[in-house]
Amino acid sequence: MAYSTIPEVREMIKDDTVNVLIDDEYIDSVDEREARVQPLIGQAIADADGEIDGYLAKRYPVPLSPPPKIINKFSKDIALYNLFSRIGIDENSEQKNILNRYQSAIKFLTLLAEGKVSIGTEGGNDTEAAARNGFAVRSNPRIFTRNSMKGM
Repeated sequence: MAYSTIPEVREMIKDDTVNVLIDDEYIDSVDEREARVQPLIGQAIADADGEIDGYLAKRYPVPLSPPPKIINKFSKDIALYNLFSRIGIDENSEQKNILNRYQSAIKFLTLLAEGKVSIGTEGGNDTEAAARNGFAVRSNPRIFTRNSMKGM
């Protein structure tokens, strides 16, 4: 199961950019353009999901089903980056935003793999999730109690 869909990623691409993603030649037919860009988007999503699973596999059974919203967002961002990286990303244009979103996704996924953030799919209550992630609280025994303080 993919973490994002072709229509979701296609919606993020401006119509005038599709020709650039497909090839250097201009294709006038909208149907032909869409037919040629769909497989490219599908491959970009598959690559993005593979990259995400690489980070998630350390802590979660993959693929996630259903994927949390944040994973859907990162799948779209990484797929978009994969598409534009085929033609080269111009950091001095609006494509810089695509690079920034990709870097943010990778940073989050790195923190996720390290156990520093959570996507909330651990299940159970917070104590159980914290215990699975290695969190523990220890304290000294109580010195002052109601009984020991009586009459003072």
